[in-house]
Amino acid sequence: MTIFLTGIGNSFLKLLAALVIFVGVLLFTAVVTRWMANYQKGMLVNSNIEIVETSRLANNKFIQIVRIGGKYMAIAVCKDTVTVLCEIPEEELKTAPGMGKGVPDFKSMLNKFIKKEQEQSGISEHVEEPREEVNE
Repeated sequence: MTIFLTGIGNSFLKLLAALVIFVGVLLFTAVVTRWMANYQKGMLVNSNIEIVETSRLANNKFIQIVRIGGKYMAIAVCKDTVTVLCEIPEEELKTAPGMGKGVPDFKSMLNKFIKKEQEQSGISEHVEEPREEVNE
């Protein structure tokens, strides 16, 4: 009987150790991924190259408007090649409504959606406004 209980305890400890190692690897992966994303984001902020707009022509063929320094260029991007089509004066570019504001914050979009749903359903609970976070 004691041999049976010892075997169960040993198996339980092995399972617990494997679970702790698994969770540790997941946490390590999440931290490293977040760090790499922030690092890459920082590298792109100071860039002189920006893709302004992309339009798909075929499965692997695109036309892109790219800002390089102060010039805007139209380029054709294919599977193996990139071809400069022409230079576009900045005055000829049209901006769509809502463009140039950057990527909207998820929290603000969620709060707008919640307010809209509450107005439609007649619920008037207070929704907390998003606070701005400072990333250092």
